[in-house]
Amino acid sequence: MGEIVGAGLISHAPTIMFDEPTRRELNEGKEISLVPGMRRLREEVLEPLDADTLVIIDSHWFTTVEHVISAHAHRSGRMTSSELPRGMVAIPYNYDGDPELAKLAAVLGDELGTPTHASEDDYLPVYYATINLVHYLQDDENVVSVSVVQTGEPDDFLTMGEAIGEAAARLDRRVVVLASGGMSHTFWPLKQIAKHEASDPVHIFTPEARAADELRLDWMQQGNHRRIVDSMPDYMQYNPEGDFGHYLMMLGAIGGADCTAPGELFSDYENATGTGQVHVWFEMPEDGWTA
Repeated sequence: MGEIVGAGLISHAPTIMFDEPTRRELNEGKEISLVPGMRRLREEVLEPLDADTLVIIDSHWFTTVEHVISAHAHRSGRMTSSELPRGMVAIPYNYDGDPELAKLAAVLGDELGTPTHASEDDYLPVYYATINLVHYLQDDENVVSVSVVQTGEPDDFLTMGEAIGEAAARLDRRVVVLASGGMSHTFWPLKQIAKHEASDPVHIFTPEARAADELRLDWMQQGNHRRIVDSMPDYMQYNPEGDFGHYLMMLGAIGGADCTAPGELFSDYENATGTGQVHVWFEMPEDGWTA
């Protein structure tokens, strides 16, 4: 029987794709913690797990009338970000997918009551919330991307995650779910951005947004995911990236609000032009995700 063997809330902030001199230039001469955090995740966590498939919840891939899951057998090419072509240009990618897992998760999503479609269209775009994680974290694992449906509500995201977890179980897959995205997500106005590019969280858009993020990080480290789910209406005033759908889908795959897995920080809590960024890893407890 397969299972979700690990999960993480992982930042895909564009700065991780800049070269080190540029990262240091933007960060008052210091390395941002997100990059060494990525390397530690690959070496200390993912390599020992020996997963079959990485499911990346892509908070830059917005859909409207249904969840969409990439069901390609293989994807390759180069990705230049339309958002920031100066920093993310012609990034190569070349990885196998997991069509069987994607298609079963789509069927189960529909059965559980949340509209879902598995797409294997050759022209389906690939977004940097997927590619940046592939660059640092994927070795020989298959990769499946999942959209964040912009009309979705928390229960839709939790249900989609449940479908992913059930698909892994039925197909005897060892799956890691990576919630690719940030926390509070309001950018500084264009004329002010250059003053707020350093990683120090003093640059988060408002002190209130920073406090809301840090409270939820405390709950994650305690394994108190129910508090996060129950407080989503309050958190929405701080504009969490993708309505926090990436985290909620990840959580749905590992037991939903009943999950008690504590989070371990693999980076500092950092600023990226006003937004909250962090890597948090959730390892499955010995007695299961919801014990």
